[in-house]
Amino acid sequence: MYLNDTKYTIDTNVYGVRSFHNYTMQEGCTVNMTVKYLGKKWTLLILLELYKGKGYSRRFSELKCALEGITSKVLSARLKELENEGLVWKRVEASAFPVKSDYGLSESGLEIVEVIKGIKRWALKWKIDNLACGAQDCRDCVL
Repeated sequence: MYLNDTKYTIDTNVYGVRSFHNYTMQEGCTVNMTVKYLGKKWTLLILLELYKGKGYSRRFSELKCALEGITSKVLSARLKELENEGLVWKRVEASAFPVKSDYGLSESGLEIVEVIKGIKRWALKWKIDNLACGAQDCRDCVL
């Protein structure tokens, strides 16, 4: 790598280390920015579980039960991130005890589910042989 070689540019601080890259995505890249929150563990599965809920919504406890292995801390953090990104809305029912929180898909959240379904179609075509999955909509999935 040569600094003066135009094929390589110096990247900003990535994980505290200055690094070189060859035409990789920059901080301002739309895909890069989107992957920062959609690429986190559990995020796509949370969106799919909300999609399965009545009115595209579920209570926190329902999500926790449906997503085997997720901790309450991680679920809470991911839901907050998705809410901040406008993909999910939150409604708190404080009139009764215990307080209940409902989460649901916003209009943009419903649109991203269509992207997830596209990923599913791609995976079924190229990578994964799963006839049961291919025969049903994600909303009806029990796999």
